[in-house]
Amino acid sequence: MKPAANAPRVLSTVTDYTRFYGLPAPMHPLLTLIDMAHARTLPAVTTPIRQQLYTMALKRGLKGTILYGRQSYDFHEGVLFFVGPGQVFAADPDLDVSGLEGWMLVFHPDLLHKYPLGRKILSYGFFSYQAHEALHLSGQEEARLDDLLRSMRQEYEQPIDAFSQEVLVAQLDVLLSYANRFYHRQFLTRRTAEHDLLARFEELLRGYFAQDKEQPLPTVQHFADALHVSPAYLSDMLRTLTGQNTQQHIHQALIEKAKVLLLGTSQSINETAYQLGFEYPQYFTRLFKSKTGLTPAAFRLSGQ
Repeated sequence: MKPAANAPRVLSTVTDYTRFYGLPAPMHPLLTLIDMAHARTLPAVTTPIRQQLYTMALKRGLKGTILYGRQSYDFHEGVLFFVGPGQVFAADPDLDVSGLEGWMLVFHPDLLHKYPLGRKILSYGFFSYQAHEALHLSGQEEARLDDLLRSMRQEYEQPIDAFSQEVLVAQLDVLLSYANRFYHRQFLTRRTAEHDLLARFEELLRGYFAQDKEQPLPTVQHFADALHVSPAYLSDMLRTLTGQNTQQHIHQALIEKAKVLLLGTSQSINETAYQLGFEYPQYFTRLFKSKTGLTPAAFRLSGQ
C-alpha cells in the first residue's frame, strides 16, 4: 500500500486548531468554545486533518460531506458530531457553510487526565470511527445541550483561576453524559454498521488500554493477528489513513494511559511502568520523555 500523496496535517494543540482554521484564539490553553457562525466567511479548508484533540460540535445548516476515516460522515438526519484524538477527517470541496450555525467544543486530552472523566471518556463510543452518523436530536434535547453549553461559556470567558479547570471539567462531564444518553437512545435501536479495519483496530487499542490490570506491552503483531492481516499491511493502512503507523498509535495510546495513571493514582513511577507492561521502568521513563518532553515524575509534579 503506497503512502497517501496528501498526508494529513497534524493539529496537536487547541491553539494549532484555531490558527489552522482562522478561528478566534482560545481563552483557555486546553479548551475552546467556537460559535459556528465564524466559519461562514472563512476560506474552505480541504486538507486532511489528524488532530490530537476531542471535538464535539452541534452543527445546523451544513450542506455537503465530511470525510471521516475511510467513509463519509452523514449529516442528513443529525446535527451532533464527534471526533476523537488521532482520527482523520477532511471537508468536501463543495461543502456549503453559508447557513452554518451552532457551536463547537474542542479540548485536549490533558484537560481530563487528573479527573475521573479522563477514564470515563474512553468508554464513549461516539468518539470512535464506527460512529459515522451525526446524532439526531429532538428539539428538547438540542435545547438542553445549548443550555449546558451556555453555562460552560460563562465559565470559559471568566479569567482563569485555580478552580477554572475543575469547574470546566465538571461541566464537560455533564455535557458528555447527556450526549451519551442521547447517543444510546438513537443508536442502540439501529443495526450497527459493519466495522472497517480502521474502526476495529481503534476499538481493540482502546479496549486494551482501558483495562486496569498489569499486562504486557502490546505489539504490532498482537493487533495484526487479532485483525487477521499482516503487520506490514496494518501499518501501511494506518499510515495512509492517519499519518501514523501501528507502533506510533500504540505509543500514543500508551502515553495517554500513563498520563491518567500518573495524575489519577498514587502509585509510584515504577508501579505505573509495570502496570503498563514495561519490564524495566527506565524504558518507560525514556519513552515518556521522548513523547512529552517531561519525565513521568516531572509530569506528575506539573499537574497537567
